[in-house]
Amino acid sequence: MRGWLKWLGVLTTFGMLLVLLGGALVTKTDSGLGCGNEWPLCHGQIVPENITIETIIELSHRVVSGGVGLLVLALSIASWRLIGHKRETKFLSVLSFFFLVLQGLIGAAAVLWGQNDFVLALHFGISLISFAAVLLLTLLIFEVDQRFDASKIVIDKRMKWHTIGVTLYSYIVVYTGALVRHTEASMVCGSWPHCGNHSFLPANMYQWIQMGHRAAAGLIFIWIAYITYLAVKHYKHQRVLYWGWTIAFVLVSLQVIAGAFIIWTNLNLYIALAHALFISCLFGLLCYFILLISRSKINNQ
Repeated sequence: MRGWLKWLGVLTTFGMLLVLLGGALVTKTDSGLGCGNEWPLCHGQIVPENITIETIIELSHRVVSGGVGLLVLALSIASWRLIGHKRETKFLSVLSFFFLVLQGLIGAAAVLWGQNDFVLALHFGISLISFAAVLLLTLLIFEVDQRFDASKIVIDKRMKWHTIGVTLYSYIVVYTGALVRHTEASMVCGSWPHCGNHSFLPANMYQWIQMGHRAAAGLIFIWIAYITYLAVKHYKHQRVLYWGWTIAFVLVSLQVIAGAFIIWTNLNLYIALAHALFISCLFGLLCYFILLISRSKINNQ
């Protein structure tokens, strides 16, 4: 494989992480209208004269997203031509670029016309799909699946359906977390893990959104902990599953801890960005497990 394609894959993958974190930064700093209600121009100019911190954040996110969009397009075309013989390549190439364009259009529509919070919450999740597709493309370029000899991995039905289920469910967790940010419900509950409103049930819609996300995050923590237990008990001889699920458990644990510290530190920006980083890495890893399942032998016993 040509070395430049590997470098392009790595650069594009890290670029997509920057897009994800940049979008989270825009939301968390309330910089979505840092360029006014104009797109792609910023206050009617390419480089605005009156620059605020919100303008810098929003404009930087647009520039990075545009640059990474070109990288994703280049990676998609190059992968299609050079490793198109691998069955997942063409699908992932289309998926990565399509969802990156889609998230850009949703972001532009939010600036130009405004959007419902429940629609805007899809923005991060759509970018996440594009990131996962780019990550899997890069892993295919590096032939990671061949190094682990994925075709010889044997996965029983229980592990298969748990993996698929928790991956799909993780997207619900991502959406509820994005909804918390977009509805500005991050601090409606002043304590953790309980809401702290001296009532068993949330008192309003915003507390329901916050506590709903906490419940969703708690369930995925328990689910991944159980799958990790299965991997440690039954898949020690298959190191990609053994270590992969161990890493997944570490990531989901860090995700829960970061979520708690967001409340305890009153929305510390760095912790909030780490929260977004952990879920992005976890989702990418879960999607890699799906790739392994598609390549592996299924044990019907």
